[in-house]
This record gives sequence, structure tokens and C-alpha cells, in this order.
Amino acid sequence: MISALALTLSGCAVFQPEGERSGVTGPTEPQPATEFAPAVSTSVLGARAVSAAALDKTTAEERAAALAAPASGGERELGRVVVALGPPAEQGLWLSSALVKAVAKGRIVTAAGKSLAVELRPGTGGALLSLAAFQALGLNLTELPQVTVYGP
Repeated sequence: MISALALTLSGCAVFQPEGERSGVTGPTEPQPATEFAPAVSTSVLGARAVSAAALDKTTAEERAAALAAPASGGERELGRVVVALGPPAEQGLWLSSALVKAVAKGRIVTAAGKSLAVELRPGTGGALLSLAAFQALGLNLTELPQVTVYGP
């Protein structure tokens, strides 16, 4: 009988409002955090940043020759692509595109009509244009210009 009475009385706590229950500790409402993550240290990029001109090892003569190269008689239009800046560590005047199946000499022409002789390289996905080619054509490095690709 005593055990039945103990069980009955212990069940009564279930029906009491939450704030009146005995044995409940801590706040019933979520409290704002009082601990914060440690501060993160940052550095200024200017100390380590390298300019595009410093990365481009193409000489002025190479750029001038590529800009002055005339269209060759056997070339054909391969298509138009939107180009992004390729890896700056890869030197030279080149275009990597899925339009190209093998490495070859070719030419690209911007929407403004500037022409540049480049090495055409096979690629997958989006087309990439070298840093030197971007600079030779006077393109902004953050743009995604469209170029027409000519090759063999």
C-alpha cells in the first residue's frame, strides 16, 4: 500500500506547471551566450600580395608580336567562348578551351575587335585565358569577356 501511494504522489509532478516542479534547476527560457569564440587574427594582403604585372613574365616584344600577327590563310572559326582568368603561374599567351582537341597555334578576337595570337590548348569546362593574354588585350582581370577563337 505504501508503494502504491508513493507511485501516485510521484506522478502528480507531471501535472504541475513547469516553474512549480521541484528538482528543476536552471532557467526555463534560453539565455544568450555569455562565452565567445577567441578572436581571429588577420593580416593585410598588401604585405604579401603580388601585382599582375609582376606575375606576367611575357616581354613587351612578345606581346607586340602576338598583337601584330596577321590571320593565317588556313585558319577557321572554332567558336565563341566566355573566358576567365587562368592560373597566373602558367606563363605565356594561351587559351584553354573545350573547342580545342590538340595543342595548336591560333588566334582570338575580342568583341572590341582586338586580335591576339595565342597557343590553343585543349581544356574541359569553362575556357581559361592566360594572364599575359588578358593584359595584352587590355582586358580587366575581373571580367568574363567573350572571345572568338580561330584555329587550324
